[in-house]
Amino acid sequence: MATEDKSESDGAGQGVLQRAFSVLRVLADAKGEKLRLTDIAARASQAPATTHRVLQALMQEDMVEQPANSKAYQLSVAFYALAATSGRFRSNLREVYRPSLLRLCGMLNDTVFILVRHGFDAVCLDRIDGPFPVRSHSGDIGGRVPLGLGQAGLILLARLPAAERDEVIRFNIPRLHHLGFIDEISMRVRIKECLENNYVFSSGPGLFPGIAGLAVPVEDRNGETVAALSVAAPSERMSPERLPLIVEMLQREARAMGAQINPFDPALRRPSHFLGTGNRE
Repeated sequence: MATEDKSESDGAGQGVLQRAFSVLRVLADAKGEKLRLTDIAARASQAPATTHRVLQALMQEDMVEQPANSKAYQLSVAFYALAATSGRFRSNLREVYRPSLLRLCGMLNDTVFILVRHGFDAVCLDRIDGPFPVRSHSGDIGGRVPLGLGQAGLILLARLPAAERDEVIRFNIPRLHHLGFIDEISMRVRIKECLENNYVFSSGPGLFPGIAGLAVPVEDRNGETVAALSVAAPSERMSPERLPLIVEMLQREARAMGAQINPFDPALRRPSHFLGTGNRE
């Protein structure tokens, strides 16, 4: 009997745990939207009474909270802090993106880059050079450019929330005036094109005549843009006939990378701390 009681107790415990994770997943999938009890129960396929008990237990553990004067629920700051703390000291970002860079360089025979945002700038985390010499705005690994400059810098800027994007534009336009070919209107036109096409391509004179570049966003599992994947090559290698295939290849690798990226990876928040280290303890 003791064994049977223990088995039943274990089964019940597993059921409670599964119901709790179902509720957490529903709240996570809401992407910040506050949900009422009946909505959570329906999405989790649970009885409202069961969901209420689960929510109360999660609130006691400070994983779920109710905003003041509200009957709705959302994930707590403590929940996000717990997830962020779990990956604070070690980054596996290089393990995720490096195979994609190698594949792209091998298939395209051109230079490929990955950049991430850091404040008002885009930082080059890594690059693999193809046989054709190219110059880029970010230069080598660790180089940085103002968001809005270069294909990767432009796609990272374009994918920011609108209010945040406007603040970055206001800050960065004066930093780019000396180039002579970037102003706020032209930047906003390019941003609109980025959002419509979900990639950015340029082959104009710019700073590096004869060099073309293309970049696509890398989204994490939550749909947030966390990086830009780009390629640079002599302009003739990005002909109208070749361009659609290049876009397709970059977007495919971006999806593969995004599915594996931890949104709390410390290299996304402090790229300069992790450059050239792969993992840092």
